[in-house]
Amino acid sequence: MSVLMIYMVFIILNLAKESKAGKLGTFILLFVLSFGMIGFIAKSIIVKILGL
Repeated sequence: MSVLMIYMVFIILNLAKESKAGKLGTFILLFVLSFGMIGFIAKSIIVKILGL
């Protein structure tokens, strides 16, 4: 799973480069689009802690 998440970060960086987003745009893309991955990781941790 972690390999796919690293690949998703590569895709986001490539998208920022192709769209000429600049430093702020790249940061915003990484920040916003990484929330999905953070949510997925948090869900996995919560499920393990609660034992669901």
